[in-house]
Amino acid sequence: MQVVAYYRVSTDKQGRSGLGLEAQKTAVQAFLGPSDYLAAEYIEVESGRRSDRPELAKALHHAKVNKAALVVAKVDRLARNVHFLETILSGDVEVRFADLPQLNGPTGRFILQQMAAVAQLEAGLISERTKAALAAAKARGKKLGGYRGHSVDPKLGTVARQHKAASRANDLAPVVAEIRGTGAVTLTAIADALNERRVPTARSGQWNPTKVSRLLERIA
Repeated sequence: MQVVAYYRVSTDKQGRSGLGLEAQKTAVQAFLGPSDYLAAEYIEVESGRRSDRPELAKALHHAKVNKAALVVAKVDRLARNVHFLETILSGDVEVRFADLPQLNGPTGRFILQQMAAVAQLEAGLISERTKAALAAAKARGKKLGGYRGHSVDPKLGTVARQHKAASRANDLAPVVAEIRGTGAVTLTAIADALNERRVPTARSGQWNPTKVSRLLERIA
């Protein structure tokens, strides 16, 4: 059967779970059967807190058009966010998880529906607790939001942008390392490889040698 692999990489998650890009690829390869054909791979390089997943959408579309199954290395790459699950359930695509091979077919789809329901419930409960905490703080006379009586140092904005750029560079470091391992060492070759993998720049644009040079400086 034709399959499409989806990987998600974020530095903070790798630190806790140890499931980096190479480990995810190894898990997917071990999961595939002798009659399975890996048609495409999609790599998402984002924090787990982000709900938008452009590469996931592309992977689902690819799988649907080619009547392929979507394979994910580990169920927590998707199942912690209700948006992911709703996207999958509405995409009419069979999803398989390398760490839970029994989670497929009608039974697997039913379990995903239950996961979506639980995720939705948790989101609602968190929202209610947050609103209750804010209401209690307001009742105690605590001022919420607005002007605090002091100005914000404009340098903080620059520091925040630099921190964001550094974080993005750390997220992309394993992807760049893998690309270099294939023999792509020039700035142009690395830019072409990133564009071929559909890895967006920080502003969701295309890579070029100048942007790759800045990225490599931050990684170093």
